[in-house]
Amino acid sequence: MKALLALEDGRTFPCRSFTGPGETGGEVVFNTSMSGYQEVLTDPSYRGQMVTMTYPLIGNYGVNPEDVESARIQVAGFLVREYQAFPSNFRSTATLAEYLEKQGILGVDRLDTRALTRHIRNAGAMRAFVSTQELDAAAAVRRARQLPSMVGLDLASRVSTETPYRWIDDGPVYLDPAREPLDRGVWRHPGEKLSVVAFDFGIKYNILRSLSRQGLEVLVVPGATSADTIRRLAPDGIFLSNGPGDPEPVTYAIENIRELIGYRPILGICLGIQLLGLAYGGRTFKLKFGHRGVNQPVKDLRTGKVEITSQNHGFAVDIDSLTGTGVDITHINLNDNTLEGFWHRGDAVLAVQYHPEASPGPHDAHYLFEEFKERIGSA
Repeated sequence: MKALLALEDGRTFPCRSFTGPGETGGEVVFNTSMSGYQEVLTDPSYRGQMVTMTYPLIGNYGVNPEDVESARIQVAGFLVREYQAFPSNFRSTATLAEYLEKQGILGVDRLDTRALTRHIRNAGAMRAFVSTQELDAAAAVRRARQLPSMVGLDLASRVSTETPYRWIDDGPVYLDPAREPLDRGVWRHPGEKLSVVAFDFGIKYNILRSLSRQGLEVLVVPGATSADTIRRLAPDGIFLSNGPGDPEPVTYAIENIRELIGYRPILGICLGIQLLGLAYGGRTFKLKFGHRGVNQPVKDLRTGKVEITSQNHGFAVDIDSLTGTGVDITHINLNDNTLEGFWHRGDAVLAVQYHPEASPGPHDAHYLFEEFKERIGSA
């Protein structure tokens, strides 16, 4: 079925839908991973975005119920060069097309993803519209320009859980608010396991798996949970998750984080480091085309070691804006020298911009979860 992708700057790309009729829109971005498309599809940090994969053949190993990073597909649309309709993998339970169709997500192929990626690299990530129904280029471009800009958009509130839950046996177990009030009585292993409250701004399941593998008892709470509630829970540590959109309008989280700094050891990842940077008085800015893939080189300034990392973000903390805040810069991106990590020794705060839990991606930075546990224990 013929389809057309239109960008807000007037560039259009003919393509074909492999999921049937439909139309959708969002910010168009690219991911350079060669595998892991199911994890990409279900990463809440992609809410409001259409993702194009730079690797040309997608769908060749199908999908399965184990490789998800949230309860549903999060991307607004999926753009690939060549869709493989006949997957071959012993873990596959369905085709990619079936998976997308079941959740009403438009997937297109026969798209010149190389040209699209080069265009985004030169012009920047931008709003886009794709449709099987509106094939007039001028009309499709107008539809793209009517979409909301990513700047100033709080998407974290749209993907955050509404109900707190425990992470048990590789899955969420939701609390009954009527019987389990949010106080220190909620912990099931006091004295046996260190406890961590994880703010959900769009948290990935493998983050929760990684925390759980450290022997931590994890409680996930909505992103808007107040600092007073966290104090009533009295956890041993606090985790700030990844998430989509612009960090600046997430003011409720910034205010709560500012109150909690110094209360317990904190680890922030992706959106978490951006919110921490703002809480310390820093500034954030939108990257031209973002960092999305599993091959981003990051240098740990403490050791001089270079790690190959998994990343997915379109905003970053301005390094210069943190001058005088008391934080020490610990990691930088070797491609563009943007901030990738900082810590505050006195406040026991550690934050990184990349994804140590990977999924997909390398495990070079997985030690950060161990470091977080050690900081909690020593505190």
